[in-house]
Amino acid sequence: MDTNPIAKQLAKQFLTALKKTFPDAGCSLRFQSPLELLVATILSAQCTDIQVNKVTPKLFAKYRSAKDFAVAPLKDLEEAIRTTGFYHNKAKNIQDACRQIIERFNGNVPDSMDSLTSLPGVGRKTANVVLGNGFGRNDGFVVDTHVFRLAHRMGLAVGTTPEKVEQELMMVFPQNDWAFLSHALILQGRANCKARKPNCEQCPFKQFCPKINTAFV
Repeated sequence: MDTNPIAKQLAKQFLTALKKTFPDAGCSLRFQSPLELLVATILSAQCTDIQVNKVTPKLFAKYRSAKDFAVAPLKDLEEAIRTTGFYHNKAKNIQDACRQIIERFNGNVPDSMDSLTSLPGVGRKTANVVLGNGFGRNDGFVVDTHVFRLAHRMGLAVGTTPEKVEQELMMVFPQNDWAFLSHALILQGRANCKARKPNCEQCPFKQFCPKINTAFV
């Protein structure tokens, strides 16, 4: 895939502006270990991080290891995460993933993309979250709905799937900044570049955003 020179130029400007606007952008899920982050990320599917953070303090106080999750009565685990939605599937995925972590990885969350995505309920997006925030590894770029939307609006990607957009973003941004950028773009999506009625007039990037400025189109 060839890198679009305009996208490369835009990426450089957006990166500088994002670092200035959201200097402390980071993971909003609360965790103290890769296991806690893995569980919290699974819970965050179709659920806000705020709600997940309401559930996890008691959850992590009760289940402290992969073994604790693996041997827990499924109904108890379901009840503990009920308010995050889709709790039947989430509880099963958490338990099955933890069983494989015990059987295949000596009870430790693996730190590679292939190993993580081999776990039940763990896709590339979840693996990227765990690698970037739990292990400090920028092996990929988290593309959620906010990042997907902004990548297109900002002229940085044209891909029709999160996987394609991820590859495009990885080509135009420095690898060391991938984890930061995922969080910063999410904050920008929530604050200004909303799905409906984006606040373009107040956007700190309006001077070079191709959605409202044709200089780079």
